[in-house]
Amino acid sequence: MREIWLALLFIAGVAGVGPAAAQLPQPGVSGADSAGLLAVTAQDRVLGKADAPITIVEYASLTCSHCANFSRDVLPKLKEKWIDTGKARLILRDFPLDEPALRAAMVARCAPPERYYPLIETLFETQDQWAVAKDWRAALERLTRLAGIGKKDFDACLANKAIEDQAAQSRLTASTLLGVASTPTFFVNGKKFDGPPTEQAFDQLLSGLAGKS
Repeated sequence: MREIWLALLFIAGVAGVGPAAAQLPQPGVSGADSAGLLAVTAQDRVLGKADAPITIVEYASLTCSHCANFSRDVLPKLKEKWIDTGKARLILRDFPLDEPALRAAMVARCAPPERYYPLIETLFETQDQWAVAKDWRAALERLTRLAGIGKKDFDACLANKAIEDQAAQSRLTASTLLGVASTPTFFVNGKKFDGPPTEQAFDQLLSGLAGKS
């Protein structure tokens, strides 16, 4: 799977842009195939009740500033009104734009499921402390140590090829089959959300879906 990750970076380089702006070939899939790709799996971490009628799938990179803005400014309000009340659930899927994002996603995946979203929130809140650091790995290790992940577990996690494969494959599938070309990208009940990722836009969409249920 390391070859897949390197291929992603190679395509970005050939295009003459950084990974954040790279667009991979997008052959597209049918509605049924898209629904299958967006179905909840055992690998997904779910924020909210498992039987919530509305499912929001977010493809995000932990080094993406727009993703951090959504996590900080919008998600808490959606969580209060929609997720905590059982009306919606959120699933964050990895779309790493660079190696620091890939490694951070791997560390989050190594955390116990109940600590996944709190750690994701922390990684977004402290993005300016580790994502752009010259020695980002050391900065990431210091940060995750505060979350209870020791050096031994940290090193073992980053050496876990199965978790690396999962994160890289998540981006590859989203890019080539779901048309995801930037982060954050959202799908709500299987349909791509093209509006601005604001509280107002989501509230309008979710209210419409809730009214149909």
